[in-house]
Amino acid sequence: MILAVWLMVPAYLPSPFAALLGGGRPIDGKRTLGDGRRILGDGKTIRGFVAGSLMGILAGILQTWIAFTRIEFMGIRLPPFGVTIPDAIIPIATLSIGSLLGDMTMSFVKRRINLKRGAPLPIADQLDFVAGAWILTYLVAPQWFVANFTLNIIIVLLILTPLLHIGTNIIGYVLGIKKEPW
Repeated sequence: MILAVWLMVPAYLPSPFAALLGGGRPIDGKRTLGDGRRILGDGKTIRGFVAGSLMGILAGILQTWIAFTRIEFMGIRLPPFGVTIPDAIIPIATLSIGSLLGDMTMSFVKRRINLKRGAPLPIADQLDFVAGAWILTYLVAPQWFVANFTLNIIIVLLILTPLLHIGTNIIGYVLGIKKEPW
């Protein structure tokens, strides 16, 4: 479980940091599609996308540096994301950016099925960013993905992530960062 979470930190952090540091101009430029609905909405901003992506990337670089020190956590040697930090940037960046792309994709889908901003869509809301992170990472760094995201890791993350997602959303709601607790 520790290894699974370790691998997902660059994907777990972008969304909350995008919400915390975002705002400003929406990514979709307030454009609508033929159905008259916004492409993504005001919640997906350029500043949030950039800030969230950078926070995930910085966390992954820090993790790789920590892994190079060969520190063990609860008897588990935490792996770097690459042999060198420049080598690690690709999987780190794809996990981070892919997580936000997955979230934006689900936002687009929710608009198309006429769900308003913040409306819950169980399971999809908890795993959209995971799917985005995994798909982009697999497309860009397939060997790294397959070597690290074993079936056991994937199963643990598919069970653990919704629980972590709900818990962090409740915390964000209580702190006033999120408007809804889901």
